[in-house]
Amino acid sequence: MDHRDFYRGRKVLVTGGLGFIGSNLCRALADLGASVTAVDSLLPDYGGNPFNLDGYEDRVRINIADVRGHGMEYLLRGQDVLFNLAGQVSHIDSMTDPVTDLEINCTSQLRVLEAVRRGNPGLKIVYAGTRQVYGRPRHLPVSEDHILQPVDVNGINKISGESYHLVYHQVYGIRASSLRLTNTYGPRQLIRHNRQGFIGWFIRKAAFGEKIQIFGDGLQKRDFNHVADVVDAFLRAGACDAVDGQAINLGGDEPVALRELADLLLEVAGSGGYELVPFPPERKRIDSGDFHAGITRARALPEGQPRVPLRQGLEETVAYYRRNREHYL
Repeated sequence: MDHRDFYRGRKVLVTGGLGFIGSNLCRALADLGASVTAVDSLLPDYGGNPFNLDGYEDRVRINIADVRGHGMEYLLRGQDVLFNLAGQVSHIDSMTDPVTDLEINCTSQLRVLEAVRRGNPGLKIVYAGTRQVYGRPRHLPVSEDHILQPVDVNGINKISGESYHLVYHQVYGIRASSLRLTNTYGPRQLIRHNRQGFIGWFIRKAAFGEKIQIFGDGLQKRDFNHVADVVDAFLRAGACDAVDGQAINLGGDEPVALRELADLLLEVAGSGGYELVPFPPERKRIDSGDFHAGITRARALPEGQPRVPLRQGLEETVAYYRRNREHYL
């Protein structure tokens, strides 16, 4: 059966459903005929945005709730699949407010899993992990077997959140897996501030004719995933029992230096500029340097492979924010 057909008529819950990846996933699931519930706390500065589900209000049930609360057991009852995307993703914020990061990325994940174990143990779960768990790479590309040695509090708590899911699979048979995301970009990303990753901030600057600041020499390399590819990977993982108990890297085909990315963005946008500036000390301390994910396991997902070229993805994303500026700035 095609993985897209799997979702027709299924009950699917998406935590973080009004956020960047979550909203794109909710829209795709609704298009596939799933019965979708989006759960989001709409905490300020975390990325939840009601406009992200514009046009889908009658096709996606929206529940404003915080995963740190105790209502998840009720929300999870009767669901077939959980895409667990709720989280605090700012590395800087995790260092200035580590306890909140702990509550959202660690304690709340344990609460969700306990609710599943008690109330819906047959549920299929796909968790949103992160490349940040690896820290500074010892070799490139970074495979899933690379040592986990994060450089910030966010990475530590994300390791714990992921590990809870994998342990609950091992011990209780909960069908859980984790997709370790790299630099995801595309429509519906938070661009109001620069604390949730540089790629959205770069796109905002280029789209609206402002100057991009690149820290250091600009030669540090990253790989990028368009959100459509990430959503597709989540859909494939949710429909595939073979990934249960695994952590799987997502990533682009080739790493790109930040200067190259800026040049491409400015060419695509036809506006803006960039300058090299010294690393702020608080960012330099938690910078991971070059990163490129090994994606051998991701290619083992049914027909799974990166498919949106970087130039095309940037063109579509710049156009989206120019059309919808008032909803994101």
